[in-house]
Amino acid sequence: MRPSACLALAAGLVAAGLSVAFAPAASARELLMFERKGCAYCLKFDHDVAPIYEKTEEGQRAPLRRVDLSNGTPGDVVLAAPVRFTPTFVLVDEGREVGRIIGYASDEAFWGLLGSMQDTMTDRMAGARP
Repeated sequence: MRPSACLALAAGLVAAGLSVAFAPAASARELLMFERKGCAYCLKFDHDVAPIYEKTEEGQRAPLRRVDLSNGTPGDVVLAAPVRFTPTFVLVDEGREVGRIIGYASDEAFWGLLGSMQDTMTDRMAGARP
């Protein structure tokens, strides 16, 4: 549906007395962090990586979006499989899962796995170009 048609539909619903909420759209590329309150490994990630993530090249290529696993999967994302453990990091491109890291052991392991996923994704995209 074209954006103008979506806005017209929303305006009609509001005029009819119904509320309308738009979910934020998944960015072209982002890293979802599925977490749960009290998760010790999520806290370790928060201590080791979170303060610098957005300042890194990886963070610039795939901004971090946190998702409380208790609330389910965001409606703007299509996962390859359900998320069962926290933390789980899901690399998403245009709303579709392209890679996943289950768990958090150390910052070295995280950066290595994330870099590998991003490189693989970049290689795939370069191969798809004419």
